[in-house]
Amino acid sequence: MARRRIEHDSLGEREVPHHAYYGVQTVRALENFPLSRIQLSMFPSLITAFAQVKQAAAITNGELGGLDPARRDAIVKACEEVASGEHSDHFVVDMLQGGAGTSTNMNVNEVITNRGLELLGHERGDYEHLHPIDDTNRSQSTNDAYPTALKLAIMTAADEATTGLEHLQAALVERSQAFAHVIKMGRTELQDAVPMTLGQEFAAYAVMVGEGVRALRHSVDDLHSVALGATAIGTGITSPPGYAARVTEILAELSDRPLTLAHDLVEATQDSGDFVSVSAAMKRAAVQVSKIANDLRLLSSGPRAGLAEIRLPAMQPGSSIMPGKVNPVIPEVVNVVCYQLIGFDVAVTMAAEASQLELNHTEPLMALDVLHGLHILGRACRVLADRCVAGIEADEDRCRRYVERSTGVVTALNPVIGYERSAMVAKEALATGRPVTELVVEHGWLTAEQVSDLLRPERLVNPLTVED
Repeated sequence: MARRRIEHDSLGEREVPHHAYYGVQTVRALENFPLSRIQLSMFPSLITAFAQVKQAAAITNGELGGLDPARRDAIVKACEEVASGEHSDHFVVDMLQGGAGTSTNMNVNEVITNRGLELLGHERGDYEHLHPIDDTNRSQSTNDAYPTALKLAIMTAADEATTGLEHLQAALVERSQAFAHVIKMGRTELQDAVPMTLGQEFAAYAVMVGEGVRALRHSVDDLHSVALGATAIGTGITSPPGYAARVTEILAELSDRPLTLAHDLVEATQDSGDFVSVSAAMKRAAVQVSKIANDLRLLSSGPRAGLAEIRLPAMQPGSSIMPGKVNPVIPEVVNVVCYQLIGFDVAVTMAAEASQLELNHTEPLMALDVLHGLHILGRACRVLADRCVAGIEADEDRCRRYVERSTGVVTALNPVIGYERSAMVAKEALATGRPVTELVVEHGWLTAEQVSDLLRPERLVNPLTVED
């Protein structure tokens, strides 16, 4: 049988695997919360952030006389190892948990403490020499350590998401330039509107993604205000004078983030509005990216009985029964991801609203949904860019034929022949199947030369820059 050690907490004793850096409270969490099977180890940015919080606390406690140099140095060294990615397989608690994140906080405390004990020359679990609560968790509570670490982790995840979004934006810009000369029909409410270029269509998508980047970055700015040092409810109980300001200063240096101490620590301990803002920005980006994916599927519909103005790269056979069928699987999976993100935002909103009195107990749900959401948003954008957008081709002939056959071109003649005549000739063109241009000349409203000039491609797609 595997070797085990006995540890105890205020509820009694539990066996702990001898090899484990985690301890008794983590074991209880594993028993209590066998839920999502999504472990803390799956979010290295959160583990790194927690290690930085614990390291900043140890340094500050050492400066203020709360830790002797040996214990401080052991904690700091263990934190540095954890922050660099070592010991990740010992972070085993489920991301979904009760207790406002206490199980996560204690998993971190126990791993750092037991590694620190080894550095001091002691056995794991020999807490007389270094204690997970009295030393590693000194001057902290879950209620200030957990949200502070979560904010740092979200900043990292948001950086990854914005990088993915910018990668998609660059791919859309490249395609917009490649398609700048392709004349096509614009559509409103799925009906012919007025001509434009395919390049303009893709350029608009690029701007759309850029707006998502801007909103996400703006939402992250509010995360720089942290409540480390607030301890249980914001009064700072159990922390020494000057601790909150100093630990925030040190954490800013360790994390290389412009952190500031929250103005009102009582408010900051119970208000999850910052997480709601990030979630909302994530949802906004998801909605915009999903709209683009929808359009790509629609514009490529066919290939013979749809719009088929563009051709998407073929990624895999599309049917187990219809030979030759190829589906737009990349835009489809991006839709799926975006719908998941929209659902995450609803959950985060409800979780933030569930805050009661001086603490929000649902922060673990917000942690899971915001961090996971940002990760899959960035990945989905990269997949869409690399496996779809970059390889899109235009069917230029089909696009031009749609323009020539459409009654939408009559809008360009409207300022010259008037709305009533334009509406009449549009109806006549639909009824007879004849081109609008022929009918206008036949009625004697314009000459062929005048029609040709009014319907020049450059005038149709960018009339404000064309001189008469």
